Amino acid sequence: MGFAFHRPESLDAAIGIACEHGETARFLAGGTDLIVQINRRRIAPGHLISLAGLGLESIDETDREVVLGAMATHDAVVTHPGFGKQLVALAEASAVIGGRQVRNIATVGGNIVNASPAADLVPVLMALDATVELRGRDGTCSMPLDRFLVERGRTERRPDEILTAVRFDKPPVRSATAFLKAGRRKAMEISVVCVAAHLVPGRKARIAIGAAAARTLRVPQAEALVEANGRAAFAEAGRLAARQVTPIDDVRASARYRRLLVATLVERALAACADRVEAGAA
Repeated sequence: MGFAFHRPESLDAAIGIACEHGETARFLAGGTDLIVQINRRRIAPGHLISLAGLGLESIDETDREVVLGAMATHDAVVTHPGFGKQLVALAEASAVIGGRQVRNIATVGGNIVNASPAADLVPVLMALDATVELRGRDGTCSMPLDRFLVERGRTERRPDEILTAVRFDKPPVRSATAFLKAGRRKAMEISVVCVAAHLVPGRKARIAIGAAAARTLRVPQAEALVEANGRAAFAEAGRLAARQVTPIDDVRASARYRRLLVATLVERALAACADRVEAGAA
C-alpha cells in the first residue's frame, strides 16, 4: 500500500493536512526512523507530510536560553560552536547517533517524538530541564520534556501537533554537563544504557537515564543526594539510581547488567561534570 506525499509551504498548511487526514497522516522530519518502520511494515500511513523548509532548522542562543529547532540535525548539534564547555554533553550525545550520513539528516525533533527509551540526545535535554514547544490547530503550547514523554513510542503530542522546538535555560558558567553511553560500539549502536548529568555545584544536580525503563527518566532522589552532599555522594547516587530503574532482559544485555551499568555510569558522569567545573575554574 502506497502513501500520498505532501510538501506544505507553511506550518499552518501542514497542520491543516494533518487535521484533514487524521490518524492516517504522519509528519516527516529526517525520516531515519519513520521510513524504516514503513519499510518493515510496522506502520502504514496514508499520507506523509514533510516538515522540510518550514523554518524549523535553526539553533538560536540568547544570553538566557538556547532554542533548538525541531528540524536541526544532529550534525548541526555536534558542530555548533556554542556547545562546548557547559553544554558539551549535547555534542557528546549527538556524535554517537548513527553514522555521519544519519547525523546529516536525523533531527532533534525526531529523536524526541520517536520516544525511544534508548534515544541518546533525550537524556541530555532532560538533564537540562528542557521544554518542548508544540503547534497545532488550537495554537501553540509548551510543556516539560519530562512530562511530554509517556512511554516507549508514546508522547503527549496530538496527531495534529508539530513539535517545533525544544528550549532550555543557558547554564551558569560554573557548571558542567556530561553524557556517557554503553554499547557494543561507540556509534551506530543502540544504547545498552546511556546517562546524562548536569551539575551546578552547591545548587543543582540533574541525572537522566536512557535504555533502563519504558522511557527516559530522571532520578530525583539521587539528584537531591548529590545536591546535599556533593562529590562524596556520587557513588551512592549511582547505586540509588540503579535501584530506581526498571530495565529489561533483551539480546543486548540482561536487566542485572543494565543496573550495574546505571550505577557505574551515573557515578562517572557526575565525576566528569565535577572535573569539568574544576578545570574551568583553574
